[in-house]
Amino acid sequence: MMFKKSMIVPINIFSDPVLSMKAKPLKGVDSSTEELIGNMFESMYNASGIGLAAPQIGSSIRLLVLDISCMDNYRDAKPMVVINPRILAVKGQNAMEEGCLSVPGVMGDVLRPSAINLRYRDEHFEEHTAEFSGMLARVLQHEIDHLDGTLFVDRMDKRDRRKIQKELTEIAEGRVTAEYPLARDLSAVGAKG
Repeated sequence: MMFKKSMIVPINIFSDPVLSMKAKPLKGVDSSTEELIGNMFESMYNASGIGLAAPQIGSSIRLLVLDISCMDNYRDAKPMVVINPRILAVKGQNAMEEGCLSVPGVMGDVLRPSAINLRYRDEHFEEHTAEFSGMLARVLQHEIDHLDGTLFVDRMDKRDRRKIQKELTEIAEGRVTAEYPLARDLSAVGAKG
């Protein structure tokens, strides 16, 4: 899966308004969508991520990419483009520590269904329905949350959330660094961009 003209774009961070909006569905795939997908993969790989949703790079549309093949038990997993995902059913549940490129340096346990049945469209806008479990189900749910304006920290137990509040405040105030480019919400400081 190769996309032309890919470039690394900055990732929006916690408190950016685009991360709390419900993203709009795509009506199809055109050359600008293909370019966006390429940029998303490039940016995700550059940040050593395993998933990235379009709102994380400032596009409030229902599109995400993921690639978990860097993980030991998932070496054969293929990169995925997921458009307009809809979870049809869930099974089981498990807690696991999660992190997020939009919340650099913060980790926390999140309880999620262990398997999901998902309807979605791929990069050719062809519809699929499939069941996913394990890490694939978790990453899909984490990224779908981004499309619904929810971050993993919003799903954390209140007591655990209080433990990371200082870090979240620092990120919201822009006092954060990462090994990848971060988009700063310049509107908060009155700058035009």
